[in-house]
Amino acid sequence: ALEKKVKSKLGEKVGLPCCHEIESSDSLHNYRVYWQKNTMEVVLAYAEGKEISKDKRYMNRTEMDDRNFTLWISPVEILDNGPYQCVVQHLRSSQNPSVVCDETVTLFVTADFSKPNITANVSHNSCESTEMVVRCSSYGGFPKPEITGILNNESVVWNVSWVSESSLSPYSVTGILHLNVTKDVSFTCSVGSNGFTKSTSLLLSR
Repeated sequence: ALEKKVKSKLGEKVGLPCCHEIESSDSLHNYRVYWQKNTMEVVLAYAEGKEISKDKRYMNRTEMDDRNFTLWISPVEILDNGPYQCVVQHLRSSQNPSVVCDETVTLFVTADFSKPNITANVSHNSCESTEMVVRCSSYGGFPKPEITGILNNESVVWNVSWVSESSLSPYSVTGILHLNVTKDVSFTCSVGSNGFTKSTSLLLSR
């Protein structure tokens, strides 16, 4: 089966689809539904129409649609990143409930980076050229970003460092570049992750 993927931004509301919908003639009372994360953590579980369990991390942040079992999470946290499994059992007879579906959907949480901040300091000046140290930094985003630079339409390679408290915390990123500038140049720094990019441009003048 194709892996289902859902993207959400930090702080938004997201719905994770399940693989079964109750027919109008049927009722939630005839089902057991388990939403679990990483196959260990029970996010929430329903049996015979009642919620029987919910992980405390998801208290007041989750609800389930009682027709198609979509799991709604709001507001989304970075820790919600990862695979979720929806398991649905039909209680035709309580002795042997049959599994009607079991499917995994992966949530990718993203957080926007701040607009990059560029600073340029002259480290050495001579008649022919100016040596500059250019810094580009951005913070508060997720997942780990890439940083790119364009100098007069040519791409440049940064010396990059990332800071994050854990693999599931927002990142700060800083790129440092040593440039030898012989004339006024236009310079752009871009920080991007998961298809979202923010850029800042600066004119470096000799």
